[in-house]
Amino acid sequence: MSPEDLLPHRAPFLFVDEILEIVPGDSARGVWRLTGDEWFFPGHFPGRPTLPGVLMCEAIAQVGALAVLSDERFAGRLPLFGGIDKARFRRQVVPGDELVLECSMTKLAARAGRGSGRALVGGEVATECDLMFVIA
Repeated sequence: MSPEDLLPHRAPFLFVDEILEIVPGDSARGVWRLTGDEWFFPGHFPGRPTLPGVLMCEAIAQVGALAVLSDERFAGRLPLFGGIDKARFRRQVVPGDELVLECSMTKLAARAGRGSGRALVGGEVATECDLMFVIA
């Protein structure tokens, strides 16, 4: 299964290249491989390309959406951001890095939920955050 089979996102705003694991309604893991050809690197920052932290949070949310949308109760629905809490950016992420994305649901109801996730490079935490979402 590919991320496009579940997620409504498409290039250039799909940040999950591969699904590693899904536990429907509970958790998911995926990978985003940064080539350096992504649209944001030339401007963030010229001469020192760095993945914006907010895009790492979005990538974590997309993996969380895989967990939600793989649950038959939510198939075909649209999870939308409701908020981000406790976001921490621990290390710089640059072209050539492989970002392993993890997100676990801490609460999942019919219309909303919460999740907790992180992005890792080489086993080292790059970003971690708690997410709130509504399900349209």
